[in-house]
Amino acid sequence: MNTTRSYRQRGLECTEYVIDVPLDHDRPGGEQLQVYAREVVDTTQPDASVLPRLVFLQGGPGGKGPRPVDRSGWLARALKDYRVVLLDQRGTGLSTPANRQTLPRRGTPADQAAYLSHFRADAIVRDAEVLRRELQGDEPWSALGQSYGGFCALTYLSYAPEGLREVFVTGGLPPLSATPDEIYQMTYTRAVEKNLAYFDRHPDDRDLCVRVVDHLRDHDVRLPTGERLSPRRFQGVGMRLGMRSDFDALHYLLEEAFVDGLSGPELSDTFLVGVGSAPFSSGPLYAVLHEACYCQGVASAWSAERVYTQRPEFALDPGTPFLFTGEMIYPYLFEEVPALVPLREVADLLAAKDDWPPLYDPDRLAANDVPVFAAVYYDDLYVAREFSLATAAAVGRLRPWITNEYEHDGLRTGNVLDHLLTLARQTP
Repeated sequence: MNTTRSYRQRGLECTEYVIDVPLDHDRPGGEQLQVYAREVVDTTQPDASVLPRLVFLQGGPGGKGPRPVDRSGWLARALKDYRVVLLDQRGTGLSTPANRQTLPRRGTPADQAAYLSHFRADAIVRDAEVLRRELQGDEPWSALGQSYGGFCALTYLSYAPEGLREVFVTGGLPPLSATPDEIYQMTYTRAVEKNLAYFDRHPDDRDLCVRVVDHLRDHDVRLPTGERLSPRRFQGVGMRLGMRSDFDALHYLLEEAFVDGLSGPELSDTFLVGVGSAPFSSGPLYAVLHEACYCQGVASAWSAERVYTQRPEFALDPGTPFLFTGEMIYPYLFEEVPALVPLREVADLLAAKDDWPPLYDPDRLAANDVPVFAAVYYDDLYVAREFSLATAAAVGRLRPWITNEYEHDGLRTGNVLDHLLTLARQTP
C-alpha cells in the first residue's frame, strides 16, 4: 500500500491511500488494479487518531467516494465517533478507471464485458478487505452503506463478516433472491405512486409534460452536449422523484421549459441543461452495471425495457396520461448518450450473461452475528420497501428503522445516521 499524501483543510485531516488488488480475486497472481481511498479525521476531536474506522460504501453502482470540503452533513456526525474511510470503488474516481476512453484498451467488446464482470459488489467487498488488512490487520471495522453501498454491505456480511464490527445501511437493503423482472415490476409500481404524488402537488405539470413530449416528437432538440433529447430520455427525468431535494426542483425545472424563439415556442437552454445533467459521463458504470447488480445465476436481458413494454400506463402515446419513469436503465441510452454509445455492445453482452455468481449467502446472513442497523424508507423509489423488509427479516441481528420522514437521499438531507448510531448505542 502506498500513502500518496496527507493534508489538512477546514478542520479535516485527510490521508490518501492506493492499494493494488487483483482484477479477479480468485486469481491473486493475475492482472492487478489500483484502488484509491481517502481517510478523513476531525482535527478538533481529542485523540481522533485512535478512533475506530468506518468505511463508507458509496451508492451507485459506479459511484466514487464523496469529496469532503469541510465538516458537514452526515460526515460531521460520523467523525465524532470514527475515522472515516471514503472508498473509490474499482473503476471510479482515482481508482483504475473504467469508461469509454479506457475500456477499448481491453480489446473486443467481449473482452471488455469479461473485464467488467469483475466490477460488482463481490469484488468491491474483497477490495475493501485488502484495504482493511493493510490499515489495521485483523481488527474489524464498521461500515456505512448508502443505497447500492447497502447492497455491498450485505455482500460483505455474506462473504467476509469477520471484517465487520457493525454495519449501518441507509436506503439499501437489497432483494436477496428476487429476479430482475420481479424487482422492476415493483419499481414501476412505486414510480406510479411517485407520479401520482407529484402531479397531485403540481397538477398543471402533467399537461406541460405532454407538451414537452409532443415538441420532442416533432423537433430535433439537442442537449448542450450535442445528443438528441428524445421523449424517452425526457421521461427518464422522473428518476429525480425519489430524492427529497429533487422532487420539487423538477417542478421548477419544468416551469422554465419553454421560451418564445424566432420560429415559435422552443425548449429553453435552462431546461436543456437541467435535463441533460444525468451522471452518465462521470459515472458510466452506473448504466453499464445497473441491472447486473440484481443478477445471480440469471441474465437481466434488459429487464427494465421488457417490463416497460408490459406497463401500458408508461406509454408515450397521444392521449395516454403522462408518467415519468424511475431508476431504470434502457438500451436506448446506449444509442443516445455519448459516454455510453461506445459501450453498447458491451452492455448487450452483460445483459445476456446468465452465469453471474451469487452476491448473497442466505444461510450465512440468517446466522449473522454482526450488529446491523438499517434505515428503510417507506416510500423509496429506488429500493422497494417490500424487498427491504423481507431482507431485514431474513438477516440475523438486523434492526430496521422504517420511516416515511425521509426519501432516498435521507443520509444527505436529514439526521438519519445520528438516528442509526443512537439505535446502535442503545442496543445490547
